[in-house]
Amino acid sequence: MISDTINQEMKKAMLAKDQAQLRGLRAIKAALLLAKTEKGSSEEITEETELKILQKLIKQRRESADIYKSQNREDLYQVEEEEIAVINQFLPQQLGREEVASIIEDVIKQSGATSVKDMGKVMGLANKALAGKADGKLIAEIVKEKLA
Repeated sequence: MISDTINQEMKKAMLAKDQAQLRGLRAIKAALLLAKTEKGSSEEITEETELKILQKLIKQRRESADIYKSQNREDLYQVEEEEIAVINQFLPQQLGREEVASIIEDVIKQSGATSVKDMGKVMGLANKALAGKADGKLIAEIVKEKLA
């Protein structure tokens, strides 16, 4: 589980006085703790849920980084980029566009989808097949291309 690894990495970062690493790890730990204590959640969160949480953290930081970049706030942009790098350490290797397109083609064949009207069905299957391995925005973009 990712949460066990986070605690070990936090100790290492504290000893090394690595503030960027520590900041990113604390953000992950806080998000995982929040998910565990949410109303209606079970005691343990699955690895799949952990991956979704990490992807959400990266998405939030990318959006913030884009805003900071557009406002010429290089100092804040750098902080977000450092945290993205830390969070990425705990995600599986992201697939390239060609690999994602290949998997989506297989999903389309299996689902029998023929037009953009079937996009919802294909997206559900594609998101399951590519959980944690590709960005949702990229998946949606490729599905739309393939079904058009």
